[in-house]
Amino acid sequence: MTSTTTDIVKEIAEQLDCGFRAFIHKTTGQLLFIPDNYNYPDIDLSSWDKELEQLENNFTDYHEIEKWTSSEAFEIMSEFAVHLTDKDLQSRLFDTLRKNKPFKEFKFVIDNSGDFRQQWFDFKNKWQEDFVARQLNRLKTTDE
Repeated sequence: MTSTTTDIVKEIAEQLDCGFRAFIHKTTGQLLFIPDNYNYPDIDLSSWDKELEQLENNFTDYHEIEKWTSSEAFEIMSEFAVHLTDKDLQSRLFDTLRKNKPFKEFKFVIDNSGDFRQQWFDFKNKWQEDFVARQLNRLKTTDE
């Protein structure tokens, strides 16, 4: 991936992680981000009037970059736990993944894990960027 492509992938991954929907123009590569109504049902969308109008008038000119599903997010939490060398933390994370509300439980354990918190963010960010890059590569293949 080129630096520009890397920057695009990183920006899309960050926006998706923040609860936005991401769109890329099929020919220009222009990116558009709008809040996901599912994540923000009460948000005032007036700050995104320009982007919404652009999409409404040219929807077929854009590809939407999909956000990972909750099962994919669960999978990445499991993968992180599998690769940990700290067996105590690994055991606690596996326990949280078996409980009700595993996302909330996992977050609590990670937020209180000291240095491992940053390792989790780095691991998750890499996974999300790879997820976006695979989508962009598939789109590039279908557009050719």
